[in-house]
Amino acid sequence: MARSALKSLQSLKDLAGRASRSGGRPADETASDPLIGELRAALSPDRVRSDGAQKALMKKDASVFEGGVSGPLCYPESTAEVQAIMKLAEKYDRGVVPRGAGTGLAGGAIPLGAPIVIAATKMNHILEVDLDNRIAWVEPGVINLDLTKHLAPMGFHFAPDPSSQQVCTIGGNVANNSGGPHCLAYGVTNAHVVALEVVLPSGEVTVLGGLDAEPLGYDLRGAFVGSEGTLGFTTKVAVTITPNAPDVRTLLLSFDTVRDAANTVSAIIAAGIVPAALEVMDQRITQAVEAYVGAGYPTDAGAVLLAEVDGLADGIKIDAERIGDIGRQHGATNVRQAETDHERALLWKGRKTAFGAIAQIAPDYYLHDTVVPRSKLADVLEQIYEIADRHDVLVMNVFHAGDGNLHPLLVFDGREEGKLDAVHAAGAEIVTASVAAGGVLSGEHGIGVEKQAYMDLMFTDDDMDHQARLRRAFDPVCRANPGKVLPMGHSCADIAALRSVPADVWG
Repeated sequence: MARSALKSLQSLKDLAGRASRSGGRPADETASDPLIGELRAALSPDRVRSDGAQKALMKKDASVFEGGVSGPLCYPESTAEVQAIMKLAEKYDRGVVPRGAGTGLAGGAIPLGAPIVIAATKMNHILEVDLDNRIAWVEPGVINLDLTKHLAPMGFHFAPDPSSQQVCTIGGNVANNSGGPHCLAYGVTNAHVVALEVVLPSGEVTVLGGLDAEPLGYDLRGAFVGSEGTLGFTTKVAVTITPNAPDVRTLLLSFDTVRDAANTVSAIIAAGIVPAALEVMDQRITQAVEAYVGAGYPTDAGAVLLAEVDGLADGIKIDAERIGDIGRQHGATNVRQAETDHERALLWKGRKTAFGAIAQIAPDYYLHDTVVPRSKLADVLEQIYEIADRHDVLVMNVFHAGDGNLHPLLVFDGREEGKLDAVHAAGAEIVTASVAAGGVLSGEHGIGVEKQAYMDLMFTDDDMDHQARLRRAFDPVCRANPGKVLPMGHSCADIAALRSVPADVWG
């Protein structure tokens, strides 16, 4: 199965590469192109870019996948301007790709087939905060952490907190149904979005969901969140805001082995405790983080568990003590509780900057994202170490242990001949092992182009046919983010990905 997945992935890479080598649309599109001219008339000349340098910046995201070919880049400032872009895309039969901060790790924002790229950069306003109803209306380009900073003086925050929250956008969080360390207790993005204003690929504007407790009709809001830009472009989002907890306690537990840390996580949940967060880091990543930011992690521990509880002071004091006791029963060599806000912030800074710490070791990394049952965490982690060793790839593990969301970091130097192939081969086996253990393909990064090749590990042809039908209900010709999520051959997405490349490119 892993070999089949690699073959499918290679086909996608070849497809994208062919477009890249041929250049897709000319590298320096000008106003002489009627599409460019009409886009500039609909927005303004300075907010429609077609120069090679700008398009080069947009041809990939934070993933390891290459080969994107961008068409014109548009920076709308209003719903009406997004409508105009969609209508012109329909008129000229071009695909459209929504773009947030480009922090995605599954290749979901890579433009395939020289589509129009619609960047949310200038749609970055917090429109309204309703404290009584605990709702905020925001535009898609609002940075995740900026929303929380805006709410902090009011005693609230936005609960989903991806590791990239300092730069990722709310629109991107919606597209990928992003999670984060605190999703264990508070839920992923879908649990915090009540309504969406959306521009469909036809240019029609609609509102999905609503502020009523039980909006009428089907939950199309739920279908849209996590659809990775394949159903339309979000222009406004109504999110729930969460009151800040009256008290917080953060613990760092040290263990000799990753298995002991993983077993402790299962025991904590089995004891009826649902912490705000349970994060595990193995020794390799702990050492890298400590050298990078000096967060106070023990570098001699085989693994550390970062556990946080929040709520009423008396209750979380008891929970913190119980977590410490459970840890010791499962081999914790040390249990430390942060004594000050500064110490707590340092511990979280270490966790949130784990991926940046990798630069000290190698220039490249491939961050995977699968989910396994908590009871299988230790077994799958041992398989991951064995797989990486067999492919001669360095792996480090840092993950949302509370909900079994694994993030193996395959660290490498892409300049070494054959190394990237070894990384992809190891990655394919990790995904296969995770699904075989009863897990799923992705917890929060999405499918994008990365996991397309593995969709048949989880879904039958009938399953994917029904997913394609849902997509076509929103977008009959697969104009939105073409070539993503569904595998080649399972929908019109593979045809749509090529629609805008001149016929003479393909012969």
